[in-house]
Amino acid sequence: MQPDKPGRRQILKGLTAGAIVLAAPLRTARAAPAAGKVTPDLIEAAKKEGKAVWYTAVDLPVAERIAKSFEAKYPGIDMRVERSGGERIFQRVGQEYASNIHAVDVLHSSDAAHFIVWKRDGIFAPYVPEDVALHYPMEQRDPDGLFASWRVWLSVIGYNTKLVKAADAPKSFADLLDPKWMGKIVKGHPGYSGTIMTATFQISRDLGWEYFEKLSRQKVMQVQSSADPPKKLALGERAVMADGNEYNLFQLKEKGEPVEIVYPTEGTPLIIGPSGVPKDAPHPNAARLLQSYLFSAEAQQLMVDFGGLRSFHAQVKDKPGRKPLREIKLMKDDPAAVEKNADEIKAHYSKYFKV
Repeated sequence: MQPDKPGRRQILKGLTAGAIVLAAPLRTARAAPAAGKVTPDLIEAAKKEGKAVWYTAVDLPVAERIAKSFEAKYPGIDMRVERSGGERIFQRVGQEYASNIHAVDVLHSSDAAHFIVWKRDGIFAPYVPEDVALHYPMEQRDPDGLFASWRVWLSVIGYNTKLVKAADAPKSFADLLDPKWMGKIVKGHPGYSGTIMTATFQISRDLGWEYFEKLSRQKVMQVQSSADPPKKLALGERAVMADGNEYNLFQLKEKGEPVEIVYPTEGTPLIIGPSGVPKDAPHPNAARLLQSYLFSAEAQQLMVDFGGLRSFHAQVKDKPGRKPLREIKLMKDDPAAVEKNADEIKAHYSKYFKV
């Protein structure tokens, strides 16, 4: 089930062939733009455009809930959600820009490494929502004001509580190599999902590719999106998931599904999904309005409460009953290294899992 895809370096060539001017180095001397406020003039201009197109890798129910909330807040603006896996979004943007097609207003991916490439190729327009300027840590903002960390989440281990007793459940990545889990594991694919790409990098960096080589012998059910393993778990199609979204397990557990989250003892992969406004957005005012809304306390709290995600917004609170991020041992995020090694990661993975 190898996804049909060109390598990142091929896509990079396609981008430059599409007449995108290469940006200056990632960190430039210019100051970030002033905070962009939501003014009556901006709202009116956005309503005249009448539409905002959002490419996003967030789970579809979350994306649709956010879209409905945005449309309710700003009636007269139709928000079109184009949801796909992070790697597919990266490919799509590369193909569109190589053909001089500019269809997206706000761009989000589950792989922060994509934003390194997109920034280098001059895709984004500077725009800093007021909430980002006031309530987000400096390290979660691009220094040139081109994007910021819209959401944060974890790729976790999980198990079906009807099929696995808590005492017998895996506590670590190493536990997944136990022969008792042969044919009982499901996991996502780094060639489709930006979440799984990032998680695969962090695990291979910290545990070595030998871990994946051994895991591949466990007759693992291979799925695509990082949202798929939690669904397979809840349905009882597999007893354990090796990776996948923490937020999906929050959602399922709170609905009464028989799933439980495991934060592996070696550390849990940390995933950050930025958001930015392309400079060639077809609806530029609606794009800025949508970007501001996505980073608002209202949208971020909705994302946390309904979506099970984490937020860097200082005014947003964790939902009671969920383990705070500060209490979880995390693996280190490194989007620059993911971008550099993406093709190698896919090649290694394909070699071991034959997909």
